[in-house]
Amino acid sequence: MPMYQFEAMDRTGQEIKDVIEAPSEEEAQNTIKGMGYFVTKLSLKKGTAQAAGAGVKKKRPFAMGGAKTKHICTFTRQLSILQDAGLPILRSLRILENNIKGGKLKNALMDVCDEIETGSTLSESMSKCPKVFSRLYVNMIKAGEAGGALETILQRLAEFLERSESLKRKVKGAMIYPVAVVSVAVLILAGIMYFIVPTFKKMFDEFELKLPAPTVLLMAMSDYVVGYFWLMILLPVVLWLIGKLIRKFKHGRMGYDMFIIKVPVFGSLIEKNILARTTRTLGTLVTSGVPILEAINITRETSGNAMFERIFTKVNDAIREGETISKPMKENSYLGFHPMALFYWVWMGMFPGIMMLSVAVTAGRGAGKSTDGGPSKNAGGAGQLLVMSIGTIAIGAVACALLYALKTRSRVIDDLVVNMIDVGEETGELDTMLYKIADNYDEEVAVMTEGLTKLIEPLLIVFLGVAVGFIVVSLFMPLISLITNLSGAK
Repeated sequence: MPMYQFEAMDRTGQEIKDVIEAPSEEEAQNTIKGMGYFVTKLSLKKGTAQAAGAGVKKKRPFAMGGAKTKHICTFTRQLSILQDAGLPILRSLRILENNIKGGKLKNALMDVCDEIETGSTLSESMSKCPKVFSRLYVNMIKAGEAGGALETILQRLAEFLERSESLKRKVKGAMIYPVAVVSVAVLILAGIMYFIVPTFKKMFDEFELKLPAPTVLLMAMSDYVVGYFWLMILLPVVLWLIGKLIRKFKHGRMGYDMFIIKVPVFGSLIEKNILARTTRTLGTLVTSGVPILEAINITRETSGNAMFERIFTKVNDAIREGETISKPMKENSYLGFHPMALFYWVWMGMFPGIMMLSVAVTAGRGAGKSTDGGPSKNAGGAGQLLVMSIGTIAIGAVACALLYALKTRSRVIDDLVVNMIDVGEETGELDTMLYKIADNYDEEVAVMTEGLTKLIEPLLIVFLGVAVGFIVVSLFMPLISLITNLSGAK
């Protein structure tokens, strides 16, 4: 008969640890309750579990990718309810495992159940599935086990995950409309460049008209779309892959993360989102009883930004030397200079000019010769475009480099956060203050996201109006010249 080791509390609150023999976990639970004890932990004795489980290991279904955050949220909420109802942890996990469809989470729960049957704790078992249960998740469970309040910790964890997922869904949902509109606008403009403009170009070539600079630019853009449409698809992919490769290196990642939190328009949104997430993470860990140094380490790892990782590393070192959190956080929150960050800023300024230069080179090739093989009348227009492109590259690079120089003295954690953390440390209510900071920034992110989506719509209308107006003017300028010449000839 299987042997179960258990931890329980008697009516006076004294902790009891013992071993009991029973045919099943449920029978063991009932027997211990009959002895007048309240069960806090029950598991098979290691040797018994290994013997009982030999050759009976369930087959894991094939699963691709990772576990979705919303599935982990639902699982955590359901587990907290089952624990609050007083069910043993192993039975609770088995119930949830049977109700979950095949995937990474189901496989992880099967592994966790097997580990618990061998005598491991829930946190130890979950730590062996790092792709499903993060270090934050595992440490909160560990704190709940140590404090004897696992159901409370699970409720807090579920609330934390639900808040994080809700904010992520709001941001993603708000971006669907502008992304859809931009995609349709790009397709329409690409269709005009591919099908309509070449017809006008052929007509202008037949009449050997000298085209104005806007028309030369439009024709060059059309040639670029027709001849190099594959490059327009390939270039973003290549840039994304290069960015991923650079981020694999320490300094490349630091430079990119320093750039992305200060980039115009979206940088502030990203920065506030990280602040909301990190303060809520730290507040949840402190409330759950995780030691402050461990809580800061976990928060650092879950921040997802190298700049914030550096700040929390400095805070950790300062706390070890007896400092508070607020002082080193304020001192180390200045952005500072980084050569890779400067590279990203300069590249952002140069990019429009580089794209314009590639179009100008295309225009130069197309304008080099006329239809009869002689020199083209439009070679001068192509030369003007080339000069404009080089000028745009130089101006963009210098402007963005100067803008970055102004950003180096800015801070990524403002006085509101530092002061509230300082007050929280003085009053002993650090977790409460951290929650208030997180709520404040959650609200700011939601307002900024809503404001950006409302701003993007008129900007898109203006952009489409300018683009269509440019196309119409560029096509009609040579047409008016042609009509005038024909009228004069008559």
